[in-house]
Amino acid sequence: MIALDFTVVQGSFRLEIREQLAARITALFGASGAGKTTVLDAVAGLRRPEAGSIQVGSHVLFASDRGVNLPPHRRRIGYVPQDVALFPHMDVRHNVLYGRREGQKLSVAVVMAMLEIEGLLDRAVAQLSGGERQRVALARALMSSPELLLLDEPLAAVDVERRRRILPYLERVRDQLAVPIMYVTHDVAEVRLLADHVIVLDQGRTIRSGSPAAVL
Repeated sequence: MIALDFTVVQGSFRLEIREQLAARITALFGASGAGKTTVLDAVAGLRRPEAGSIQVGSHVLFASDRGVNLPPHRRRIGYVPQDVALFPHMDVRHNVLYGRREGQKLSVAVVMAMLEIEGLLDRAVAQLSGGERQRVALARALMSSPELLLLDEPLAAVDVERRRRILPYLERVRDQLAVPIMYVTHDVAEVRLLADHVIVLDQGRTIRSGSPAAVL
């Protein structure tokens, strides 16, 4: 269970979210500026809410009334931002291994096979296509042994054909790894294919929340 109950204020923009999530993939859907990425940043510890609480399973990540605000590296969260943020001075192998935690149970071989990046390990980041970069970034996030995976429009920078090829990899992560995912997207087809639950945001407010079939 993921419990979100917090407020973020950025200048004149105010985000308020109150959700209890038990889905494998929760999609955050809405127009640009609705607050979708702000939700992910707050959960990841990159933006401090004004008040409220964030809890993943039994772990309290933020609680303003108790003075709890775990730093990002202690939250056990994998985050793939829009620009994927791979290290250009490292090859694929070292990018993937950079995220690995000591004692984590998920093997490098399993992740690489699942995302089909075994043949890319010695390549430089500059030699990767947009879809390959997305898969490498996803592998690096999984290597951190996350309790929650945050994906911020992971397919926005790739064309329709590459998007069609990448979606099955996201389905594999959903179906084989039992790691809950919060997924930001503008694409209704992605929501319908991947998500169990969707939250529609507008100007920092939840206007609809439920199953994709009911909400969309």
